[in-house]
Amino acid sequence: MNLWFFLIRIIYLLIFVKKQAILLTMNFPHIIENTIYFLALINPPSKILLLSSKKPPFSRKELFSIAARSTFAALIILLILTVAGNFILTNIFQVEIYSLSIAGGIILFFVGLSAVKQGKFYEEKDAQKIADMSIVPLAAPLIAGPGTMTAAISFASMHGTLITLICITLALGINMAFMLMSAQIGKFLEKTNTTGPLIRITGLIVTAVAMQMILNGCGNWLDKIID
Repeated sequence: MNLWFFLIRIIYLLIFVKKQAILLTMNFPHIIENTIYFLALINPPSKILLLSSKKPPFSRKELFSIAARSTFAALIILLILTVAGNFILTNIFQVEIYSLSIAGGIILFFVGLSAVKQGKFYEEKDAQKIADMSIVPLAAPLIAGPGTMTAAISFASMHGTLITLICITLALGINMAFMLMSAQIGKFLEKTNTTGPLIRITGLIVTAVAMQMILNGCGNWLDKIID
């Protein structure tokens, strides 16, 4: 009896896995597109420039520790928001998704504007510990920032939790790979004297993404009023 029950469970599991595989195959272009969008919000160049500008430079062990800690912390934050963020917002705080999109876009706009004007994404504190740095500012707000948080919640409501989790995980994995290569990339940027211009260009892209978030939120708000 237990053997038949076990076989039935295995069959149901295989059917479920097959259905999910078919679903992922059908949505593969959509997954790639949204992964790139999340990657743009996470903004790997800002992490590369942050880590590579440290004097004296990080050792390989320190760099791996920072990348792993910050990625894991950001993943936990975004997973919670993807799974329960919409419920928390609408049922507990009575906040609509478009309001979060507008607010997150405004905050992200000033982050990008600061990079364009000052050539840096945040104020670095002297003698900041590696453990502290991996959580603040790396995990939040540079990786799991207002734009990424807003996108995690809104994408889950529009495209489904599973697709959103896959896109976030892929984007974080790619970002971590860039962070691990930050020392080599930083040396190249120093030789070519492109660090400052790259920060400002990245800041301009961040402000453009922020404006799009604000416009999308306003558009959804107007649609709700008209309907």
